[in-house]
Amino acid sequence: MAKKTEVTVEEKLRALYDLQLIDSRVDEIRNIRGELPLEVEDLENEIAGLQKKMDDFQQELNDFEFQTKEQKNRIEVAKEEFKKYEENLKNVRNNREYNSIVKEQEFQELEIQLAEKKIKEFITKRELKTETIDLLAVKLKERNKHLDAKKSELDEILKETEKEEGILAKKSAEFETKIEAQLFAAYKKIRGNVKNGMAIVPIERGASGGSYFTIPPQIQMEIASRQKIITDEHSGRILVDAELAQEEKEKISALFSKK
Repeated sequence: MAKKTEVTVEEKLRALYDLQLIDSRVDEIRNIRGELPLEVEDLENEIAGLQKKMDDFQQELNDFEFQTKEQKNRIEVAKEEFKKYEENLKNVRNNREYNSIVKEQEFQELEIQLAEKKIKEFITKRELKTETIDLLAVKLKERNKHLDAKKSELDEILKETEKEEGILAKKSAEFETKIEAQLFAAYKKIRGNVKNGMAIVPIERGASGGSYFTIPPQIQMEIASRQKIITDEHSGRILVDAELAQEEKEKISALFSKK
């Protein structure tokens, strides 16, 4: 049975630094996108809310229309009833019957007046609601236009970076296999704790990248030997020598150039 090849510390450092370069490039891509994805999501939510209002208002209009028809039907029924009582007046036999029929007619007239009053109210409400709907439609159109512009902008960025992101994801998974889970978890933790996401930095002018704290010559020699994982005592970041960093940058740059 073939013996499993052990990954050296140097290979781990190179894989870690490659991951760092890839993650940094992904950060750049996300910075290019900026707040666009969130802006698109917010606009979509706002438009959904406006559309829900529009649907509710339209339903109210439909209700006003239905209620208006109901009142018109009541008017027609009341008119028919009034005519019927008008015919009955021709056959009254005494004052009692006459007064009873007249009262019924008066009731039907009141029914007509009440229905007409309600119809006027529904017409007024419908006019006001229509004005509101028209204003909402203008706003909805404007927000949809804004959303289309933002989506177009985002799609253009995604189109430009889609292929590169696919390469980055594939290579990231490849480099991750060379790092044991504990070390990878440490890298992720450090990366999450620093502002610029740089968990691994090279030595620059005797100090860790982006730092003013000088690293003792002995420690620099140990870092250059690539025999063990060494972290900066001030920032906790993993350190690599400048030569290794440059070699990996050139390798990853060549990868980016193929996008």
